[in-house]
Amino acid sequence: MQHPAHPMRADLPTLRKPIAKDGADIWKLVRACRPLDENSMYCNLLQCDHFADTCVLAEMQGEIAGWISAYVMPNEPDTLFVWQVAVSDIARGQGLGGLMLQTILNRPQCKDVTRVQTTITADNEASWSLFRKFARRQETELDVTPYYTQSLHFQERHKTEHMVTIPLANRARLAA
Repeated sequence: MQHPAHPMRADLPTLRKPIAKDGADIWKLVRACRPLDENSMYCNLLQCDHFADTCVLAEMQGEIAGWISAYVMPNEPDTLFVWQVAVSDIARGQGLGGLMLQTILNRPQCKDVTRVQTTITADNEASWSLFRKFARRQETELDVTPYYTQSLHFQERHKTEHMVTIPLANRARLAA
């Protein structure tokens, strides 16, 4: 996947696996990226420590500019579940979310992954845009269904989360 920026630009992001000491800064980034749900700082620390192989941190000019937390589903090793995507104000609109997601999928830990899943509330336009664009790049479409509902699962305290599934058709063909 090509980054939309010119390859010689000095402000291109550095993408890397997170380490435990990144947890607090990631927590701050997520807090600044409404409407994302805040997890505890401890949760972000665990993501950086225990799930580093399937998470990615983007830095621009020494500052954290983006974050994706994800994991390969324990009972479905062909599925990468994207927990959260955060992109700072300074990096929005540059294709960073898609670049980070592709970076994770290119890692050896995702060699058997043939689909991506995430949950999105109906009003999170940034996430819908990211995953629609990603699906188009994969030459596929989103499969969407209500998953965790406002009344049944969230007791009216949170909007319904829709399960979004993106089949990675090209990967599935290669695995066959």
